[in-house]
Amino acid sequence: MSATPKRELGEIVAPYGRKIRLDEVAYDSGLTLLRLTIREGSRFTILEIDAATASEWGARMRDWAEAAPGHINKIE
Repeated sequence: MSATPKRELGEIVAPYGRKIRLDEVAYDSGLTLLRLTIREGSRFTILEIDAATASEWGARMRDWAEAAPGHINKIE
């Protein structure tokens, strides 16, 4: 499966020097995935997920964040 050039969606600077980059990747087959690249120092973790997984993951992360002690609504 070969991919066409990715579309950058943004980057999040996380605690402890971590960075999370989000890119949309469209494959020649028509499949489009969200690529998450998590950088921790010199280590990289790359996940590609579909829209349904991204939606469920996002909802669960939002639920956790809203219930976390000291929650500050920082969504722009």
